Amino acid sequence: MKKRAAAGGAGKTWPPGLDRFAVVLVRPDSPENIGLAARGMANTGFSDLRLVGLERLEAPAYRTAVHADAILDRARFFGTLPEALHGLHVVVASTARIRRDFPLVGLAEAARRLAEYPPETRIGLVFGNERTGLTAEEIGLSNVRFHIPQAARQPSYNLGVAVTIALYEIAGRGTPPPAPPRGGRDLPLTWAEQEESGRRFGEMLDGLGFMRDTNRDFITERVQDIFRRMVLTGKDRDIILALLRRGLLGRRGGKRN
Repeated sequence: MKKRAAAGGAGKTWPPGLDRFAVVLVRPDSPENIGLAARGMANTGFSDLRLVGLERLEAPAYRTAVHADAILDRARFFGTLPEALHGLHVVVASTARIRRDFPLVGLAEAARRLAEYPPETRIGLVFGNERTGLTAEEIGLSNVRFHIPQAARQPSYNLGVAVTIALYEIAGRGTPPPAPPRGGRDLPLTWAEQEESGRRFGEMLDGLGFMRDTNRDFITERVQDIFRRMVLTGKDRDIILALLRRGLLGRRGGKRN
C-alpha cells in the first residue's frame, strides 16, 4: 500500500457516524472523476478515499475536487481490491448492469441495510471503472450489490455523480445513519475473517463428501458467495462450524467431546 504525502488543505470536522465508511474506486480512468468523487465526499461528510490500480494522483483531480483537496491528500493507494478491503466489515458494491448471478438491491434498500449495523461497523462502498465497471470477480467479493435507478435509455451515471448520489442517500439526506437500538445486530466479522470462514466451510463440506472433482470449484465459489451475502458475525460462524464439525465427527464414527 502506498500513501500520498499530505499537501495541505483545509481541515474538516466530519459529521459523527460517517467516518466508518470508506469509498473505494477501482481502476478509475479519469483523474477528473476522482476529483468529482472527492468533492461529493466532502459535500456529504465522508473522508476515507481508497484507490485501486493507481499509484498517484494527477493534477486534473485537484482541479475538479473544489475544496476537497484534503480528501485527495489523504487518499490511499492499493494494488488489488482485497488489499483495499482490509479492516472493513461490510462491503457494498455498485453496478449498473443487472446480472442474474448476483442478487441486486436498489440504492435505498442498500442504505437501509447499512443503517442497521452497529456504529462501529466499518463499511466499504466500492465503485468500478467508468467504462467497464467492476469485474464479476470483484463484485463477488462484496456482501451487498446495489444499483442506482436511472432512465432506461441512459446506460450509466458518471462516476463522480454515482458516488455523490450514493453518499447522499446513505448519509440520510445530510444526517448520519441512525444508531441501531439495543439488542440489534452484533458486529460482523471483518471481510478478511468472512473470507477465511467461507474457505473453512468449503473444506468441511468437502470432508463431508458434498463435493466431487467435477463440481468442486463451482460449489466452493457458491459457498463463498452465500456466506458473503450473509455477513456473518462471530456467533454465526461458531454455530455453523460446530454443526459441520459434528457432522464430520458423525460421518467418521468419532465421538463428540
